[in-house]
Amino acid sequence: MNPPTFNELLLFYQNLSPSSLAELGRFYDAEAFFKDPFNEVRGLAAIDTIFQHMFKALEAPKFVVLRSVANHETHPSHAFVTWIFEFNRGHKAYSIRGVTEFDFNAEGRITRHRDYWDAAEELYAKLPLIGGPIRWLARQLSSN
Repeated sequence: MNPPTFNELLLFYQNLSPSSLAELGRFYDAEAFFKDPFNEVRGLAAIDTIFQHMFKALEAPKFVVLRSVANHETHPSHAFVTWIFEFNRGHKAYSIRGVTEFDFNAEGRITRHRDYWDAAEELYAKLPLIGGPIRWLARQLSSN
């Protein structure tokens, strides 16, 4: 089987669905490392569990790729992707902006997936009850 191209990976994420999770092994190495503000796991099964949970806990989750930079157009060894993650939860729409850093092996599969996004600004500050205190604290700490 040919290694997946970088464009195929981007399309995979933009069209991610519960049924497409069966293709994770095409894009991720069996021992891939994954880290985001809430999870730090190793292995394809653990990564699959994170995405399965996402589809169970959130309504209509969707990644919108904004930009990508890779050290090789088709089969990079390293890449960055900026994105917006959109979802609904309890009649409210949310969007989170972030960046993913990918490392790939010689077969073109992801060996390291690291998401960077500010949970306080992008999520907690938008939630009822805790959002107000977080926004107040941010204003107090700001130099503006």
